[in-house]
Amino acid sequence: MDQIEAMRIYSRVAELGSFTATAENLGLLKSTVSNAVQQLESTLGTRLFHRTTRKVQLTQDGQAYYERCRDLIADFEELNALFAAGGQADLRGRLRVDLPLAFARDLVIPRLPEFLMRHPQLEIEVSSTDRRVDLVREGFDCVLRVGAVGDHSLIAVPLGRFEQFNCASRAYLEQHGTPRTLADLAMHRLVHYAQTLGARPSGFEYVSPETGELLSVPMQGVITVNNSDAYREACRAGLGIIQAPRVGRYLDDDTLVEILPDYRAPSLPISLVYANRRHLPLRVKAFIEWMKTVMSGRM
Repeated sequence: MDQIEAMRIYSRVAELGSFTATAENLGLLKSTVSNAVQQLESTLGTRLFHRTTRKVQLTQDGQAYYERCRDLIADFEELNALFAAGGQADLRGRLRVDLPLAFARDLVIPRLPEFLMRHPQLEIEVSSTDRRVDLVREGFDCVLRVGAVGDHSLIAVPLGRFEQFNCASRAYLEQHGTPRTLADLAMHRLVHYAQTLGARPSGFEYVSPETGELLSVPMQGVITVNNSDAYREACRAGLGIIQAPRVGRYLDDDTLVEILPDYRAPSLPISLVYANRRHLPLRVKAFIEWMKTVMSGRM
């Protein structure tokens, strides 16, 4: 039995949780299913399932291998279909992406139906946190990055830039006054944002109108948050000033007012990032091209 076929059988066992059910589902002997799994375990040098008389459960290695199997099988089927269809294969398989919270909620998910209507055989897994994920280790096909990509081993497709704004709630400004100059910030509070709680925030950032240099004003604050929704809500609650891009409806809020427009933080580059591969799956290429249309006109 070739390894691709063994991987197909293994994936079905992982999904059904039973050697017997897999054999019935695929029209195979139970011994054939068992031998396929044993062949993979022998090749890999690790146990893929915990087996009891009542159930079959994936090990930690088995779960990781199953996730990659799904993608490899989809790539294999996509490649075969591409040539069989003369270069016009239907996209199939799983697409796993990571998006910042505001992008997922306001820009991407509302338009996903149109993408899936074009590619009905695709299955999409969307992770939406503001944590910087490990694209390779966590098995993502691509991730949307705001700001510097950081890892030079990754391929970044630029999608544009988002301008940043300084904002405070009307209630906060009524209580503390509206800052007109950088010196006024000494009497104000900043809502601090840090991806890792405990990290030291940089303060109020701005681009010097005179030199174009990135500068920072240290500011006090009573709260530090690590995701974009909490950042906005802390501002709305009157806990301080924030500096944020206008993403979707993120800052389209009558309770928030722009302040110090001459001292904005630098605009943020937006990139779709994927691992350096010799052959990028067609489903990933299609998603990248679709994301370009989603982001166009949003900058």
